[in-house]
Order: sequence, then C-alpha cells, then structure tokens
Amino acid sequence: MEQQTLFSQPLLTQPLASRMRPRTLEEFCGQEHLLGPDRVLRRMIDADAVPSMIFWGPPGVGKTTLARIIARRTKAEFIDFSAVTSGVKEIKAVMKQAEDARAFGDKTILFVDEIHRFNKAQQDAFLPFVEKGSITLIGATTENPSFEINSALLSRCKVFVLNALTPEEVTGLLRRALTDERGFGGQQVQVDDDTLGMIARFANGDGRTALNTLEMAVLNGRREGDKTVVERSLVEQCVSKKSLLYDKNGEEHYNLISALHKSMRNSDPDAAVYWLARMLEAGEDPLYVARRLIRFASEDIGLADTRALTLTVDAYNACHFIGMPECSLALTQAVIYLSLAPRSNAVYKAYEHAKADALKMLDEPVPLIIRNAPTRLMKELSYGEGYVYAHDTAEKVAAFDCLPENLRGTRYYEPTEAGSEARAKQKLEAVRAWREAHISKQNEPKKGD
Repeated sequence: MEQQTLFSQPLLTQPLASRMRPRTLEEFCGQEHLLGPDRVLRRMIDADAVPSMIFWGPPGVGKTTLARIIARRTKAEFIDFSAVTSGVKEIKAVMKQAEDARAFGDKTILFVDEIHRFNKAQQDAFLPFVEKGSITLIGATTENPSFEINSALLSRCKVFVLNALTPEEVTGLLRRALTDERGFGGQQVQVDDDTLGMIARFANGDGRTALNTLEMAVLNGRREGDKTVVERSLVEQCVSKKSLLYDKNGEEHYNLISALHKSMRNSDPDAAVYWLARMLEAGEDPLYVARRLIRFASEDIGLADTRALTLTVDAYNACHFIGMPECSLALTQAVIYLSLAPRSNAVYKAYEHAKADALKMLDEPVPLIIRNAPTRLMKELSYGEGYVYAHDTAEKVAAFDCLPENLRGTRYYEPTEAGSEARAKQKLEAVRAWREAHISKQNEPKKGD
C-alpha cells in the first residue's frame, strides 16, 4: 500500500501524467518483453516472488510506476526513497522501519529512484538488509548499472532493462488520456490522429513527456462552446524545440561518440552527420567532438591521407574561434571528409605494438651508437661510436640499427596500399631492404680475420 500524507494533492489538481499513472499491470503501457504472458518478470509478480532488482531504462518508460504496481500486487508496504535528498542516516531509519514491519510478517518494497546518484557508502548501507530479506530493493536508473552501482549490491539484484516506448504505444497512451475520466474523459477534446502522432514522435519514447505535451496543448486549445479543439499548428508551437536525451557524463555520451566514430570508419557520411547533429544539438562541447575527430584522423586514416589530420586540426581551431552554432558546419565538413577518406589503421597498430613492447621491456638500453656523447667519459664508454650522419650519405640512410638489441628486426609500422600510404610503403620497403643488405655486408668477416 502507498502512504498518503496531509499534503497529498486532490487528483484533478495534479498534472496529467500523475493522474494517468497506471494502477494495474493491465493498464501499464509497453515492456511486453518483461510483462507479457509467461515472461519472467510477470511470472515473478504473479507468484509474489519478486526479488531485489534494478530497473534500467530511459526517462518516462514507467520504472517508478511499475514498482508501485508490484507493491500493490504483492501487498507490500511501499516506501519511495530519493537518492537525491537522502543519506546514510535516512537509510538506516527506513531500514529500522522495514525490520519492525518484518517482525509482524509484513513485506517492505523500498523503491530508490536514481539509485546511481548514491555513493558507495550509501549503496553499501543497503547490503545487509537486502541479504537478510528485510527489504525488497527496487532501484531505478537511467545509467548503466555496470558502471554506476557497486558490484556487491548489483550481484544481489536482478537487472531488468526497460525500453523506450514505441510511437504506437505512446499514441495509445495519449488516446487513453483523452477518454479516461482521470484525464480529459469528462471534457470534449478534439485531436486528430496526425496531431497525436506528432506528439508521440516528439516524445521520443517518453510517456511522461507525451502526456505533458498533450496537457499543454489541451489547456491552450481553441474553445468552441463545450468543446476544445487542439490544432496541429498549436502542437507545432509546443514541440518547436526538441529536448534531446543526453548526459555529457553518462553512458549516452559514450554511445553517441562511438556511433559517430564507427559510422565514419564504415564510410557512412549520412549516419556520421546524423550522430554529429545529435551530439551538438543536445549541447555537447564542440571542442570535445573536434578532439575525437583529430584522433580518428590518425587512428583510422593516418598516412593514407595526410590532409585528414590537418583538416581536423583546422576544424578544432574553427570551433575554438567561433563556437556554436557557427562551427557546426566546420565539424560537418570534417566528418564528411573523414568518412570518405582512404582507410589505414597502420599508425594505430604501430603505436599499440610499440607500447606493448615498451611496457614489457622498460629497461631496454638505448644502443650506444645512437647515444649522444657530450662528455669525455661518455666518449670513452663508446657513446656514439660508429654513428653516421644520414645526411652525409648518398642514400640519406645509414647502415645501423636504432632498436635495442632484443627488439632488432621488429616491425611496428606496416603500411597498407590505401591512398598515399602506398607510396610510404614503397619507400619503407626500399629503405629496409637497403639497410638490411648493408648491415649484413658490414657484419661479413673481413679477409684475414
């Protein structure tokens, strides 16, 4: 059962989204993969065997509502706990309340909204009570639980992923709000299907946003006697600026930059420009995007097109000089160029291979032949002995190895045939062949030895 307070609002004064909050699983919208016939969560609820669990999903898909329905269906005390306003002291007080209820055979479902906002100490405070069964913990989060919830607590909870509502599901939700007595069922509201579809698309899978938009449109609709007409032009004003789901420090931040990077890598400029727009219009720092493009220019293109790095650095400078929204076109130009440039990850592979060897062989000495010898002692120790200044040779290449002895013969950079790198490959193969031949000749035993 849910606790009521002296300050609970009368139903009709509450926002439409609150009034239309589903009360039963039959009214609940979406999540058929969890709540459909014979689905695992539905079976748990029907059997009154609900474990501690985490609901992970975007805003407005029913995480809090589903927790409340479960509490009613299982006849448990429902305690709504906010991670924003509560600390360890409040947690302990609620846990004592749950322990007292358990002594009388009553169950307690503790619902924690935005559980990812709790720090480690706060999350750890739940552990003994979850383990003892004093509470059934239901946490809700928009962030990936793998990153945001302690592994000890996460291992004791079942994670259920709630999906964004489909446009059809949102449209059904809006139609019910127009006919249900808790919504606008007691009024004559006229909204055509195309307009409802527009609201559903704008909501982007968020039922709360859809209902709030509908409520705004109805409250500002044209009155014709007892009837309220909601016209498309009015809704267009209400949805003129879409608020994109984006958290610069959350998982969606990394999902979108990954989508941009992989679209460019796959030579898909259309997809790449779309993901770029998603990030910029949601408020991403254009300098962050530009830095990632610079990385891409070397990681995925490298010497196959040396202009790529120059272009991305220019795009970064453009972002720095003029900012948003003007710099969006400079970034778009760079994204399209990178998407269509020849591909080579040879530079990336060369560094990763060299890094692995550097970390494994941190004490590899620099060969004496390429050490400087600014002091007499260093010269006496053979520093720089045998060194040949490459510019003094006809080939501009000297016949000695620069790698440590244990790594001689290792090939880090292996150029491809893509774009300009084909010329680099031809040059490198010639240099390597010349050097190997002359070093071998130097090492041949001389007559009389």
